[in-house]
Amino acid sequence: MKLLLLEDNKKLNTTISKRLKLKGYDIDAFIDGKDAYEAIQGYYDCFILDINVPNIDGIKILKYIREFYNDTPVIIISASVELDVIKQSYDFGCSDYLKKPFFIEELEIKIVQLCDIRSTNIIFDTNNSFDNQTSTLIFNTKEIHLTKKERLLLDLFLTKKNQIVTYLEIEEYVWKGDYVSAESIRSLIRRLRKIFDNQYIETIIDTGYIFKAD
Repeated sequence: MKLLLLEDNKKLNTTISKRLKLKGYDIDAFIDGKDAYEAIQGYYDCFILDINVPNIDGIKILKYIREFYNDTPVIIISASVELDVIKQSYDFGCSDYLKKPFFIEELEIKIVQLCDIRSTNIIFDTNNSFDNQTSTLIFNTKEIHLTKKERLLLDLFLTKKNQIVTYLEIEEYVWKGDYVSAESIRSLIRRLRKIFDNQYIETIIDTGYIFKAD
């Protein structure tokens, strides 16, 4: 699961990042609101935002997130106890509000409750399923072990099945935002198509792909 963290306190940012990485989460951490704002269009499963950060505050970023993600959980972490600020956070779509100071365990619990909601075993068609923890695909009764990038791409497709997954989202989720050529993406798609006997994955020209499943 991929998370975005915005926290301008460098020590707290590092502490949260290290703790969540130890729990197996993939995390992009920012201390500047502008940098986080520019990263929003990449794919994330959960957002953790401080409000009072440099350049672009957490409330504006929350509003911007809701332009791209209607249902993705957003956890606000803030020292502010002003009722107007808390109300505004919920009005603009935050999922929960955690007041500083807090124990890291409290944040972990909220992430599990709000963000880590998918079962490790995802059934996407009759008798076909994918375990994203073991990278094991059961397809037509055959057990297939996927490579890391195949697992990440399938995990992304199943998170957004029957929706367009753009080239940018694939780059952000599978290659962690590193530059990747269009041919490398197409090559990975071909590998998955071969596994699925050319079923499920539809190309959307100049945009990306759709994984069509029940």
